[in-house]
Amino acid sequence: MSLIGGLTREQLRAQYVDAWEKGKAGKPLSSQETMIYEIIELHDEYKVILDNREHALAFDPDPAAAASNPFLHMGLHLAVREQISIDRPAGIRQLAQDLCNRLGPHAGEHALMKALGETLWEAGSVGQPPDVNRYLEKARALLER
Repeated sequence: MSLIGGLTREQLRAQYVDAWEKGKAGKPLSSQETMIYEIIELHDEYKVILDNREHALAFDPDPAAAASNPFLHMGLHLAVREQISIDRPAGIRQLAQDLCNRLGPHAGEHALMKALGETLWEAGSVGQPPDVNRYLEKARALLER
């Protein structure tokens, strides 16, 4: 029952389920719930998990396969969208726009998520804060491919 931003894993997941349920019912959504709902709409494979509250709250992904964790994936989408909305780190909004223009909106966002995920993993593996410059380098390198 670890805490992420002051929330337990179950409380955090409940936010995703709540946004999904409210959105499907046509109820008003907060700005964060709107972002969550839009992300879920892009991922049909996650809807079946979120359609069952108990399953979603207890979902136990394979720890060896980060790609199989829908909550990690959606969390990275949210993180990238937040960064873009405030252009922090500085320049990320333009990089995101360039990636989306080149790869398409969803694929461009996924490219940034990959750079962010790698940067977070590198920082965690050495017990240091994430290196913003390294993150931006990784994102820029995706444009050069």
